[in-house]
Amino acid sequence: MADPPAGPPEDPNKISFWMPGNYVRTVRRTPESHQACNDIVACLKDRARVERQYARQLTEWSSKWKSITDTRPLYGSLLRAWQCFFSSTERLSAFHTSISQSLVSEDGERIRSWKKETFPRKMFCGFRESHDLGTAFSRAQKPWVKRLKKLEKARVAYHKSCQREQIAQEKENQAKHNANLSESKLSKIQQTREKATQERSKARDRYEKVLEDVSGFAPRYMEEMESVFDQSQEEERKRIGFLKEAFLSIHRHLDITNNESIKAVYGELHHTLTSVSEPDDLRWWKNNHGPGMPTDWPKIEDWNPPIKKHKPGKKPKAHRGPEEKAVMIGGVRVRALYNYTGEEEDELSFRAGEEFLKIKEEDDQGWCWGLKEGGVQGFYPANYVLPVKGDQES
Repeated sequence: MADPPAGPPEDPNKISFWMPGNYVRTVRRTPESHQACNDIVACLKDRARVERQYARQLTEWSSKWKSITDTRPLYGSLLRAWQCFFSSTERLSAFHTSISQSLVSEDGERIRSWKKETFPRKMFCGFRESHDLGTAFSRAQKPWVKRLKKLEKARVAYHKSCQREQIAQEKENQAKHNANLSESKLSKIQQTREKATQERSKARDRYEKVLEDVSGFAPRYMEEMESVFDQSQEEERKRIGFLKEAFLSIHRHLDITNNESIKAVYGELHHTLTSVSEPDDLRWWKNNHGPGMPTDWPKIEDWNPPIKKHKPGKKPKAHRGPEEKAVMIGGVRVRALYNYTGEEEDELSFRAGEEFLKIKEEDDQGWCWGLKEGGVQGFYPANYVLPVKGDQES
């Protein structure tokens, strides 16, 4: 598709830096740089939001499929390989969360702090740098502008005198070819043309003199303008240098290709995947669900007389004594996990959280001998208490 026809080329003199007022573009560079910093910070916040959303989506994906994986009939090294995708994803999620935090708390905050120091404001005048540059440019350009106006006035006067001379010359030429024109009128027309020629010559002399003054002043004007411009360039150079380093910092945070943590995640994932072993998995299945499982094959079983068993939850009563379990000197302090109400006279009753001493070890039926404050002693279920941390047997 052809490009649309371009308009007439713009006069370079109108857009040149040296022309009056065109330094404004350089002065505007300061507030535009300030706005660029705001845009960069907003851009980082937006990217940080993307990183947070991606990290959250990775976590959601991992949680969803991890729970599904646990119900699927995979086993052995193949199951570990599948599960490794989820563990690596959780690490990636944490990494992208850290990227989001770095973009905002490190890069964004760094740019905001630098912007505050670099762009001081002048009350009611915008930025101090813009005001100072505008003032310096205006001061350097003021005498040049006066000379340009004077030159333009001389140019206009010269061109008008040229136009008057041309008109007078045309009238003289016509009069010379007019046979009916009297000598006095012809002489008068010739005198008018000669006067116009003299005025044109004087106007040109003035024009050349003003132009010479302007040309002579140009080097000084250029030197002063370039001096102010160089100050602006130096400030802009500092801004460009800082933003370059800021962009490189952002790149370091976003570049996951050279991050050792990411390399480790994918390295471990690859190692786990390549470690899938068909023989190991088949051996595991054989030993846990196949012919390799242990089995008690049928055989002759001798008859043994039945043993009289105690009722569940009851302790033996007849065979307790110091010869069976030695009394612990001092005892061990324990804390009750649950409420318990003794059903017999030789049993302790206590509430959850209550502490007392265990002074005799657990017997074969799961009962201990305890001592409460006030000297109350009795049996209690061993699994109803836990030792108090830090307490040692005396």
